[in-house]
Amino acid sequence: MNKIMVIAPHPDDETLGCGGTLLRHISDGDEVYWLICTTITESQGFAKERIQERKKEIDLVANLFGFAGYRQLNFKTTELDQVPRNELVGAIAEYIKEIKPHTLYLPFRNDVHSDHAYVFDSSVACTKSFRYPYVKKVCVYETLSETEFGLRTDDGGFKPNMWVDISGGFLDKKLEIMDIYKSEIGDFPFPRSQKNIRALSNLRACTVNLTEAEAFLSLKTIL
Repeated sequence: MNKIMVIAPHPDDETLGCGGTLLRHISDGDEVYWLICTTITESQGFAKERIQERKKEIDLVANLFGFAGYRQLNFKTTELDQVPRNELVGAIAEYIKEIKPHTLYLPFRNDVHSDHAYVFDSSVACTKSFRYPYVKKVCVYETLSETEFGLRTDDGGFKPNMWVDISGGFLDKKLEIMDIYKSEIGDFPFPRSQKNIRALSNLRACTVNLTEAEAFLSLKTIL
């Protein structure tokens, strides 16, 4: 049994990016933990009802996955560029030190949403082996509507080097969980649609002779 942690800039990134893989980890007996780095607030124009609805969505998602635990930080969504880096690193480090995960799943550094870049950079600061010796594996997931829309000229794109087989019901369960995020899902050709999520899984799978898969950048592995 290993401890796994997925770090998500926003609720839904964990499901879009590696939901099937997390379900497979849990099926294999691993403990999976979820760290959400941002929240929505009234000061940003969100209604109280929407804030309460989001909290219920998070609880339901955590229960459906079967996470061993989760934590939501209080940084405002879309405003991580205004957060001192040491505060974000410190908040992420606190949960990592508490859980001591073997494997970390992080967002892609060059996603179009700036929150993803700040979360990646701050999380990577918590993978130094002399300070976090229990972190043996670091993987990066892709997020539909974020990864594919990155237009940085110095970005070579998301080029996976690790694939996880999520056939056998894991993809179907991922789609079921994604449906909880009502405000984040739309009809095809909206990027975060059931059809497109399944299509990406099929695309990643067929490159390695599978039927349903999620793809990752494996950045660090200590055996």
